[in-house]
Amino acid sequence: MSTMTYDRCYSELIKLKTFEERFEYLKLDGQVADFTFNGRRSLNQLLYHSPEWRSFRREIAIRDDGCDLAHSDHKIFGKTLLIVHHINPITVEDIINRSPKIFDKENVVLTIDITHKAIHYGTSDLLYKDPVERKENDTCLWR
Repeated sequence: MSTMTYDRCYSELIKLKTFEERFEYLKLDGQVADFTFNGRRSLNQLLYHSPEWRSFRREIAIRDDGCDLAHSDHKIFGKTLLIVHHINPITVEDIINRSPKIFDKENVVLTIDITHKAIHYGTSDLLYKDPVERKENDTCLWR
């Protein structure tokens, strides 16, 4: 268990019952880019392509049972890009100083690309919606 203190954490996230509640807990309203990497994205890409990160990402995918936001109703299938999202964003300084929060399991959750973008941009409009149930003649223009 982590000894770090966070505004938000995995243990609190998984107590939330619905996917929507989890999204609301995590969303950043587009502010993250202002204080994280901006023009220094090559630094975080070095981290995210390292063997250490790949191993950590695999551990998180297993812990979260291959589910988006660790929610059992949102299994991730196919060749979908798996992303480990930092619940409390990391900064350039965190990477340079090898902050423990980078690899802290209480500070990450598994997600997919579209959900990750929705978290960062703060809009649920990007999230996948349940398919609309079709009914006979519902596309018939003359009924």
